[in-house]
Amino acid sequence: MADREPVAISGVHAVSALGRGADAQLAGVLAGMPAFRPVRRFDTAARRVRVAATLPDVGTLPDELADAIDAACRAAGLSAADRAQSALLLATHGGPASQPRAFRDDRAVDDGPTGTGPEVPALAGHLARRCGLGGPTRVYTAACVSASTAVADAAALIRRGDLDRVVVAAGYLVEPDQFALFDAGRALAADGAVRPFSAGRQGLLLGDGVAAVVLESAAAARRRGASPPATVAGWGRAGDAYHPCQPDPQGRGLARAVGAALHRAGLPADTVGYVNANATGTGFSDASEAAALRLALGARAARVPVSSTKALHGHALEASGLLELVVTVQALRHGKLPVNAGFLGPDEACPLDVITDAPRPVTTPYALSLNAAFGGANTALLVGAP
Repeated sequence: MADREPVAISGVHAVSALGRGADAQLAGVLAGMPAFRPVRRFDTAARRVRVAATLPDVGTLPDELADAIDAACRAAGLSAADRAQSALLLATHGGPASQPRAFRDDRAVDDGPTGTGPEVPALAGHLARRCGLGGPTRVYTAACVSASTAVADAAALIRRGDLDRVVVAAGYLVEPDQFALFDAGRALAADGAVRPFSAGRQGLLLGDGVAAVVLESAAAARRRGASPPATVAGWGRAGDAYHPCQPDPQGRGLARAVGAALHRAGLPADTVGYVNANATGTGFSDASEAAALRLALGARAARVPVSSTKALHGHALEASGLLELVVTVQALRHGKLPVNAGFLGPDEACPLDVITDAPRPVTTPYALSLNAAFGGANTALLVGAP
C-alpha cells in the first residue's frame, strides 16, 4: 500500500439523543437544536445540574453496540465472509460494560439477568462473536480520546498492511457515576447549555453516544466494488506533558497532533476546510484548542470554519471521537457544515471563525475532527471526501 494512500471509511452508523442513524445525526446538527433535557434515567435530585442529552428509549450498552456494528457493516455492504475477516477495536468506559438495567422512555426497567452484559475486557470478544467478526479484538479505555485513538490505530494497521479491514465501535450511555463526578467537579454547565468558544460559557454537558465505522484499505474496498463515502487521510496523536487535568494554554500537544495528521496525508494546512472541534464549552479547554489551531494552521486558523457539535449532542466521553467522526463524514458527504449552538458572543481568547448563524457550504474536501482528554492526550483525524 502506498505510504500516504487514504484509508477508506466504507460504512458508518451512530446513535445519540439527536436520533438513530448517521442521517439523523446530520439532520440534528444542521437543525442546530440542542438535545439536552432533564435526566429521568436516574435520580439527580442531589445534583447541581440535572440535564443531559439522553435517548428516551435505549437498551443496554452491549445491545446498542451490537446494533451499531451490524448497521455499519450493512452500510459498508460487508458479506458474512467479509465480516469474518474483520478486526474489532472497541472504545468504552473502563467500568462495567453495561448498565445493570435497560432503559425505556427514561424509566428504569428491570430486565433481570439478561439486562447485563460482560465486563469491558470481555466485551470486544463478545461483540465480535455476536456480529460475526473473526479478526483480532482490542479495547480502548483512554477517556475522551478512546475512540479517536482506536481509529488512528486502525488506520495505521491498515496502511501498514497488517489488516485489510477494521470495525471501530464506541459507546457511552449517561450513567450516575460519571454524571456525579462531573457535577461534583463543577464541570457541568449550570445554565443547561454548552457554549463552545463563546463568551459566558459555563462548562460541558454529558450525552449518550454509540457509533461504529468500517475502515478498510482502498484495495480491499475496490475488490468488493464498494464506493466509500469518505476516507481517513491522516491522523495524529500527541501529549501535552503539562498538567494532570488542565490543558496546555498554548495548545502545543494538540497542534502537534494536527501537524502529524497533515504530514501523514502529505497535505498543507490550507487544505483544511472545516474543524469539528473538541471544544467542550469549558474556559481553559476551548482557549487552549483555539491556540492549538493558530499554532497548527497559522494565519488560516482565523478563516477556517469551526464548530463543536458537543453543543448539540453532548459529550459522549469515550465515544465522542467516533460520534463526531460520523458527523464530520456526513457533513462532508452532504456538503453542509454544522452550527456551533449556544454562542452568546466572541471571546478574545478564541479568535476563530465559529459557525453561529446557519450551516455553511463545504468548500474543500478535507476536515479535521479533534479530541482531547484529561492528562493531556490529544488526537486529530483528517477526513477526506471521495
